[in-house]
Amino acid sequence: MSSSVSATEAAKVIGTARERIDALDGQILDLVRERMAVSATVQEARIAAGGRRVHLSREMEILDRYRQRLGKPGTTLAMTLLELCRGRV
Repeated sequence: MSSSVSATEAAKVIGTARERIDALDGQILDLVRERMAVSATVQEARIAAGGRRVHLSREMEILDRYRQRLGKPGTTLAMTLLELCRGRV
C-alpha cells in the first residue's frame, strides 16, 4: 500500500482486513476445539490399552514442528495447544 492513500481508503482496507482476521480467528478456534476432541479420543484409547494419558515423545515432536515452522513463538503456541488438549479424559 502506498504512503499516499487517503484516510478513507486506509479505513476501508483496515476494515476489510480486520473482517478477514476475525473470520480466520473463528476458523482457528473451531480447529482448536476439534483438536481437543481428537486428543481426548487418543487419550481414552491409550488409557484403555493400559498406557499413559500423555506421550512425552509425541509432545516433543509437536513442539519441534511448531518451532521449525514459526520459530520460538511457535513453541509457546504448541505448549498452549498441548495444555488445552491434556487432561480432558
